[in-house]
Amino acid sequence: MIRLTAYVSGRVQRVGYRAKIVSLANSLGLVGLVQNRPDGQVLVIAEGEKEAVEKFASSIKIENDLINVEKVDANYTHASEEFSVFRKVTGSDEIGERLDEGIEILKCMMAGINNLTIITKSGFDGLNSKIDGMNSKMDGLNCRMDKMVDKQDDTISEIKGLRRDLKDHMDQRFEYIESELAEIKSTLRTKGII
Repeated sequence: MIRLTAYVSGRVQRVGYRAKIVSLANSLGLVGLVQNRPDGQVLVIAEGEKEAVEKFASSIKIENDLINVEKVDANYTHASEEFSVFRKVTGSDEIGERLDEGIEILKCMMAGINNLTIITKSGFDGLNSKIDGMNSKMDGLNCRMDKMVDKQDDTISEIKGLRRDLKDHMDQRFEYIESELAEIKSTLRTKGII
């Protein structure tokens, strides 16, 4: 068992960093603590199996929309085995301050949501008018398609008529050729040629 002691600096206080660290440590089966320091850093102490502690150490440099770890000063020693769980240490005045900050954040979020609702509504109103315009264009297109279908039906009828006419013509020609051929054969027989 080994112990990691790390001092983490950057944007790591009042942004949910400690909660992420607790969750990460618990998922790896580690024990220890995470605590805000007066100098703006966060102290992280984690104990456990070497592989889990090393994986944890490589995962605590978190960067997202809120958290930005700039530096991790890490030190490894033998585990003291003084911890039974991994926990977040909070100061006595921290909870009241966090609630006040949370309320201010919620107010800002509500204002943002209200603005977003107004923007979205106006966007949908504009979208509705565009859809109405598209519907009228589609009606015009449907009318044109109906005319095209009518023309297509007329064209098909004409082609069928032409095929019938051609068939009738070909039948007449074949009858004529057959009668001519029969007459030629008859003449050749009478002359004894065939």
